[in-house]
Amino acid sequence: MFKLIYMKADYEPWWQFEGWESNIVSINEYETEEQLNDGLNTILEKFRAKYEHEASREDKYYAFWTDAECEFCEACDDDLQIYHGIIIEK
Repeated sequence: MFKLIYMKADYEPWWQFEGWESNIVSINEYETEEQLNDGLNTILEKFRAKYEHEASREDKYYAFWTDAECEFCEACDDDLQIYHGIIIEK
C-alpha cells in the first residue's frame, strides 16, 4: 500500500511535529508504485502551477507556498507562512 498525504500547516511537512496528523487535508491510497507515481505527478503539476515556491527533501517530502498566504500567530505576534505539504508513504 502506498499513500500520498496532503497537509496544510505553518511548517514544512518534513518536520512532522507532534500532532502533525491533525493538519492532514487528504490521503490518497494506491495499490502499486506506478499508481502512486502517477498520482504524485498529477499533484505536483497542479501545485507547481498554483504556488510560486517549492522545496523538497529525501524524495518523499514536498512543500509548496506563496508569499501571500500567511496566518497571524498571536503567541508569537507575527505572521506565519502557510505550507502545502505532500508526504509519500510506502
